[in-house]
Amino acid sequence: MSKHKLEYIWLDGYKPTQSLRSKTLVIENFSGKLEDAKMWSFDGSSTEQAAGNASDCLLKPVAVYPDPDRFGGNGWLVMTEVLNADGTPHESNGRATISDRDDDFWFGLEQEYTLWDDDIDRPLGFPKNGFPGPQGPYYTSVGSRNTLGRDMVDEHLHLCLEAGLNVEGINAEVMMGQWEFQIFTKGAAECGDQIWLARYLLERLGEKYGISVNWHCKPIKGDWNGSGMHANFSNTAMRTSGDKELFTKICEEFSKNIQEHIEVYGAHNDQRLTGLHETQSIDQFSYGPMDRGASIRIPIATIEDGWKGRLEDRRPASNADPYKVAAVIIKTTKKALK
Repeated sequence: MSKHKLEYIWLDGYKPTQSLRSKTLVIENFSGKLEDAKMWSFDGSSTEQAAGNASDCLLKPVAVYPDPDRFGGNGWLVMTEVLNADGTPHESNGRATISDRDDDFWFGLEQEYTLWDDDIDRPLGFPKNGFPGPQGPYYTSVGSRNTLGRDMVDEHLHLCLEAGLNVEGINAEVMMGQWEFQIFTKGAAECGDQIWLARYLLERLGEKYGISVNWHCKPIKGDWNGSGMHANFSNTAMRTSGDKELFTKICEEFSKNIQEHIEVYGAHNDQRLTGLHETQSIDQFSYGPMDRGASIRIPIATIEDGWKGRLEDRRPASNADPYKVAAVIIKTTKKALK
């Protein structure tokens, strides 16, 4: 018999932004299959998810991936959703809000984040006092003058790929110390699972490097880009219709539901969605081809493919819950296409 280390990962109940939690279960002869990952429990009174006199919450496994960095091939990452003791979804369970569980909706999320120097409480590469040079040279940069944290970012990419996450790319972003990775999946819940697991691997890797990950959407005030999680999405109709009017109907429906989306697009998003730094104002809505200052950008590839493809909602913040983002996008898109 061999020992296997299963890292159970979940989201706590902190508001307005949830944090990742995890604990390790050691068992014998685990197959690596989801159906063989058992339900577990934890103390919800320590995670803002239960009262002390009724503290048990349940962890229901929803995805299992190999853990590439622990225990010689016998480690596993177990993404879970939180249930109440009676088996119903906990109020903190964003995954349970997704109504579409097949692969009709495809999602590609562009997760931005900032590597953080805790010694000075500023982004990696920022001086202790004052600021680095203005934005411009940091986006997709190469070289030690403008690029900080590449060793950690590259190692994170390799860990994600070895775990089986469908990361499609990485790049340095507009602000110094800011980076991005992109994940694509056919299915909303799976995309949320993979984004959260990639965030977990990045946070855990930061422990090794002594670097924190700041998910705040506007970690540095002033003339600096914020961090988003641009949501590229499509369904079968969008990918096959070849109808410009269909895309217009979807965008117009989104314009009628601004507040419903903003409510789940991340905390403090008003600091980022100002109409500056490649954003539209939080209380306004616009859409257009190739417009990175719009609420929804229509990619040139969609137009060139004869109006077959995707849309990009640029409003979700870096700290948003991808489950909730996907759920509201599906809801509004389905409403538009009734």
